[in-house]
Amino acid sequence: MTAREGQEELEAQFEQWRRYVLRRRGLQPSDVDELEDHLRGSVDELIAAGLSPDEAFLVAVKRMGSLDELSREFAREHSERLWKQLVLTGDPDSPAADTHSRRDMWAMVLCGAGAAVSIKVPELFGLRLADDGAFYARNFTLFALPWLAVFLAWRRQARRPLIGTLVALFGLGAVAANAYPLAEESKSLVLTSIHLPIALWLVVGLAYVADDWRSSRRRMDFIRFTGEWFIYLVLIALGGGVLSLFLFHTFNAIGIIPQEFISQWLLPCGAVAGAVVAGWLVEAKQSVVENIAPVLTRLFTPLFTAALLAFLVAVVWTSHGINVEREALILFDLLLVVVLGLLLYSISARDPLAPTGLFDKLQLALVVSALAIDVLVLLAITGRITDEYGTTPNRAAALGENVILLANLAYSAWLLLRFIRRRTPFAALERWQTGYLPVYAVWAWIVVLLFPPLFSYV
Repeated sequence: MTAREGQEELEAQFEQWRRYVLRRRGLQPSDVDELEDHLRGSVDELIAAGLSPDEAFLVAVKRMGSLDELSREFAREHSERLWKQLVLTGDPDSPAADTHSRRDMWAMVLCGAGAAVSIKVPELFGLRLADDGAFYARNFTLFALPWLAVFLAWRRQARRPLIGTLVALFGLGAVAANAYPLAEESKSLVLTSIHLPIALWLVVGLAYVADDWRSSRRRMDFIRFTGEWFIYLVLIALGGGVLSLFLFHTFNAIGIIPQEFISQWLLPCGAVAGAVVAGWLVEAKQSVVENIAPVLTRLFTPLFTAALLAFLVAVVWTSHGINVEREALILFDLLLVVVLGLLLYSISARDPLAPTGLFDKLQLALVVSALAIDVLVLLAITGRITDEYGTTPNRAAALGENVILLANLAYSAWLLLRFIRRRTPFAALERWQTGYLPVYAVWAWIVVLLFPPLFSYV
């Protein structure tokens, strides 16, 4: 290797190290510059002492100690930074960052207003929220998620082919939601209302990853975005509920009943706009919620593992089969999705270089328990379908979903086992999980597009 090639490879390692360090909440770019200067000086000294560039870099990084410890140390010295991240404007010491932050905020305001206006547009055609529940149930996410995708695509400066793809997919979702005459009691209406948000959320994912959809790290960033977006959305919903109660009781005290305003304007408009605001908060305040991920996974992984194991013991002890009616199927699928979410979020929060430990074994127990429950659900569904009960839209959809979950959980358990035995790098699990996301999207689109005509709109 020539000296020039060695220097280029060393610079690439510095760049990779810098990107990794910048993900730490307590470290700002100026702090990373300081650390990088220290690291470069240490590398130069080691190279001068006779080490190769690769050896010098590894030794210098090792001497710096744990990045997590460095992050906590910087955070203790500059604890006010967390509050600076929470304010609505950018860094007052950085005019360029402040201008960019304000542009993002105005883009969020416009997209949020667009979402709020769009949910009221159907009323111009006689479709009211109180009287046309079936229409709003299957179209609700179409009023919110396209505007969130617009905001993300604007921030990513998406190219025209991607914008065209987003428009086409959201248009396809609108056609799928409204092309079939689904009545309020239709089972296909329930399936569309559940699966269309899943299909459209992964369209939002295309806007998020933009031109980097081949990168497993970028796809994992979208998973992290999803978790943080959900946390912010729940907080906004709780705040909106408190605001609604406050408005109702205060105006009611002076003889004005704002029930219609709250139910027809504040709640629906606030809900769709809140989806955009939550996305902006994740983008603008990156890493404020990020450190919740390890806490949540460490807290709920053992709890869910204990709950699933207790359920399996109860099934064996009582010899009771699983009820496969619609509500029970939704409950079990949600349970399996929560397990998968815990696994995904723990992957996004884990340091790939950290050694294996008890928590990794606990995750393996969680995935294996979920896998066993998935097998029981599949046996119950196939038993009902092959018996006199026959196939229904709910059972067909649940069958496909549980087969997809079975494949994912089975291979995830295998990868976790190999990782614990130090035979597979942790990155393999990350690549598998993020690469599997389109499978869920494809099945969701199949349910939305094909199930209503297959089951004659039942």
